[in-house]
Amino acid sequence: MLIDTHAHLNFNAFKDDFEAVIKKCADQKVGVINVGSEYKTSKRAVEMAEKYENLWACIGLHPSHLSEHEFEDGEGGKIKSAVEKFNREKYLELAKSKKVVAIGEVGLDYYHETHNIEHETEDQKELQKKTFIQEIEMAIELDLPVMVHCREAYKDLLGILTEQNKKYGKKLRGMIHSYLGRLSYAQIFNELGFLLGFNGIITYARDYDKVIKNIDLKYILTETDCPWLTPVPHREERNEPTHVKYVVEKIAEIRGISFGEAVKATSENAKKVFKI
Repeated sequence: MLIDTHAHLNFNAFKDDFEAVIKKCADQKVGVINVGSEYKTSKRAVEMAEKYENLWACIGLHPSHLSEHEFEDGEGGKIKSAVEKFNREKYLELAKSKKVVAIGEVGLDYYHETHNIEHETEDQKELQKKTFIQEIEMAIELDLPVMVHCREAYKDLLGILTEQNKKYGKKLRGMIHSYLGRLSYAQIFNELGFLLGFNGIITYARDYDKVIKNIDLKYILTETDCPWLTPVPHREERNEPTHVKYVVEKIAEIRGISFGEAVKATSENAKKVFKI
């Protein structure tokens, strides 16, 4: 079974046909971890996972929802983020579902603070760090892995995970989603108990070949981040979980192994981390 460890079938881009997309995944033997970015989409991820056997849910508050800004909606348009304050009790209630396999996507995103001088940059960064640590603590309490989002913040992310590792040891574990960092960082993340997720970006950019080729295969996970980051050969289309096969093909090519070996390794990695 192929496993898309990071998808957003709970987002508006799939509001009209998510059932058909899920059936397509089942027909092609693709398992999907449906990821929330705020309470509303986390709740929807849980509801969907409980209804479909080949779906699991990840719940959490994305750092971009801690302040207001515009972002792409996956359908060619833009929407404003819904600002939310982390409510631990509400997420703990969602986590009672047996289909919840991780806390996320959570983490740090400095893109908007870095590129928009109107933001109170340092205050927003501190809020993101504080919230991220709270969500890590919740994951530890629930004995769940953490699905980490990071954009333009790898140095601070490494600092937080290193400190939390000193506190929690192997209890702290998970996945760095859509990994875009350097090899030296990747190796440290691996040492801290985190696997790395790769998606369609690797089918049209060569920047990450070095990381994929040089880290141990046991640390590699496959994802789509659909509806975004559609891989070659479907670049101009909406991304879907079944497109994860193109990511696996590229990983096999880069590492010089067969497609079957890549499927087996990445699927076993996902099953181990998320206990699915």
